[in-house]
Amino acid sequence: MSRRSVAAHPWHDLEIGPGAPHIFNVVVEITKGSKVKYELDKKTGLIKVDRILYSSVVYPHNYGFIPRTLCEDNDPIDVLVLMQEPILPGTFLRARAIGLMPMIDQRNENKEVAVNDFLPPATAVEAIQHSMDLYAEYILHTLRR
Repeated sequence: MSRRSVAAHPWHDLEIGPGAPHIFNVVVEITKGSKVKYELDKKTGLIKVDRILYSSVVYPHNYGFIPRTLCEDNDPIDVLVLMQEPILPGTFLRARAIGLMPMIDQRNENKEVAVNDFLPPATAVEAIQHSMDLYAEYILHTLRR
């Protein structure tokens, strides 16, 4: 048995999962309800603090990425995970894709929307509605500034 001299890298070493593309692994970067924006440090594989949100806006759901994927921006595919509980950054879980959400951010990319593999469908619908309500509130808050 050999010893690794470095820790496993969540982007490169974690499998996408046997059920992909329908059910896949997601590494959580940002916890539901957090004002802290974390992101993967590509060199070390650690989750680092990118910035703190100072407005009243929080992340409405867990946010992360699909390992072993690559988008046009040279980052892994981003995923918004709809579930009831916050998950610690750096944790991975299984999720099921339910759609693609067009989003405009600093890089004008789309985000995949996933539901935790254990979330009942009715709860997923409620979570989506809650997310859309929060998004509308955020837009109004931004426009009022």
